[in-house]
This record gives sequence, C-alpha cells and structure tokens, in this order.
Amino acid sequence: MIKRKINSGVYLVVDPSIDETILIHKLTIILQEKIVAVQIWDNFSSEENALELIQRITDLCHEKNVPVLINNKWKWLNTTNLDGVHFDCIPNDFEDIKINIGRAFTVGLTCNNDLSLVYWANNNEVDYVSFCSIFPSSTSNSCDLIKFKTIQEAKKITAIPLFLAGGIKPENMSKLVGLSFDGVAVVSGIMDSEKPNETIKAYLKQLSENKV
Repeated sequence: MIKRKINSGVYLVVDPSIDETILIHKLTIILQEKIVAVQIWDNFSSEENALELIQRITDLCHEKNVPVLINNKWKWLNTTNLDGVHFDCIPNDFEDIKINIGRAFTVGLTCNNDLSLVYWANNNEVDYVSFCSIFPSSTSNSCDLIKFKTIQEAKKITAIPLFLAGGIKPENMSKLVGLSFDGVAVVSGIMDSEKPNETIKAYLKQLSENKV
C-alpha cells in the first residue's frame, strides 16, 4: 500500500457508534472539501460489524486519497485497508507492532504537557502528534488542558506536524494566533454541524489567517 502523508490542515475524527447511515452521509459531504485524514475513534457499538464499517469508510476516503487511521486497535491494519494507527499513549511494544504489521503505515500520537512524549515521537519517526485538549471539550474530557508554552517548546524539538485538538471551533481559533502548529483535529465541531462542508471551509480560512 502507498503511504499517504499527513501534513497540515483539518484532521477529522469520527465516532463509529453513531448511526451508520448518518455517518456515511456526512462523511460523503465532508470529503467534498479538503481534509488531511480521517481517524476512526475506537468507540464501536459492536465489534461484530466493525471491520465492515471500517472498509466502507476506507473505500470512501481512498477515492479522495484521504488516509484513514484507527484509534489504538493496530491489529486491524492486518485485516483492512487502514492506512495507520493513532495511539492515545506510547505503546510498550512499538518495534514488535511494526514487525507484526509488516508494511508501511502512518503513526500518530496524542500528546499532553509532558514533552517526553514529543521526544519519543521524534526519535521513533512518528508521522504527526496531536495535543489534547486545547480548550475544554465534551469529546476530550479525559485530557488535561495544554499549556501554549508546551506547543511552542514542541516546535523546537521536532519538525513532525503538530495538530491541536479539543474544543477548537472556527470562532475561538483567534486565541491560537502566535502559536506555530500545522492543523486542527476536530470531532463534534464538524460532525455536529448541519453544514459540515461549510464548517471545514471556516476552519481552513482560520488556519490560513492564523498561520505563523
């Protein structure tokens, strides 16, 4: 499989527990706009049909050359066309995981205020990191709020793309002016929107205006 790169822009996280018809419909609309990746949250209502849903999502996204990652469940890379895995924490057996998968794949890591995570990501050639949570958020309530200084220090450590996640909306992105980052990871900000394609355009506009 060709390894699809994740550079900068809007990174979408989808909740597979919602009604599948609604999920696929919204994703079809969203993919009319430019997004850098889709991550499937490991929140399946039933694992029985999980692989079938993953296949539907990857087929849809790959038509637009958009990479699809699974949250944590790396073993599913062996039975699907998933492009990679996003880890919520550093895996203890990362080298064994790479051997087990046996092909090129994309890796992301959630980071907090502990910069040792950024050092690990840099040393292990992770493709991107995502800082959570920038603002209070119902979908990232298990994350500590990120200090802006942490993001500034991370940019000194690595050239890996840095994404910001948690409570980010087009209307509060002005608070991020002055920070050097590559994109935003969004869940409800897009999926709960009645016009998700217009919302993506608003995020992209703010990213362009806020770029350091």
